[in-house]
Amino acid sequence: MSRDIPVRAEVWCSDGLCGHSDELIVNPAAKQVTHLIVKEEQGAYVERLVPVEKVAESSPGQIRLSLSKDELGQMEHFVDREFVPAWPSGAYPAGAEPSIMVVAHERVPHGETAIHRGAHVYAVDGLLGRVDDLVIDAESERITHLVLQEGRFWGQKDVTIPVSGIDRIEADRIYLKLDKHTVGELPTVPVPRKSG
Repeated sequence: MSRDIPVRAEVWCSDGLCGHSDELIVNPAAKQVTHLIVKEEQGAYVERLVPVEKVAESSPGQIRLSLSKDELGQMEHFVDREFVPAWPSGAYPAGAEPSIMVVAHERVPHGETAIHRGAHVYAVDGLLGRVDDLVIDAESERITHLVLQEGRFWGQKDVTIPVSGIDRIEADRIYLKLDKHTVGELPTVPVPRKSG
């Protein structure tokens, strides 16, 4: 049995709406989803690193966690922010004050990579499209299919690519073993979508 893990969806805790999914973390060697990033709705809109085992169920546009809002608030921060001085044009003019620039550092677990919605997907003959969702096996949490945003090239809503067609996964880039023509010939795998 497989399920759609939407990269951008509402996230509900056991006690109500608690945020939205911002991206997924995958183990590129195993092609397995390990975590999702939940951006909390309350407070400072902190991104939390949530193990995929905490996903109770998912449907298009919605993920339900087996956590309360308080338990989500105890999950590890995903982004560390560093405040550094920034000088205009790299100069240090006499008497001038630097502005402050915020530099964000994502805390991706070692050996894993982050996949954002809209990450580029490359066929062997060039850019193919962008990631919409990943379909994973509910038991093993392994990716079974990659779903591209709007199948403009093929006149269909969803373009689904089996995991066997993925060559490698890098930070916000997925490279296929297939060319564009072969992708166009793939059978369509129905992926439920949120209406509207």
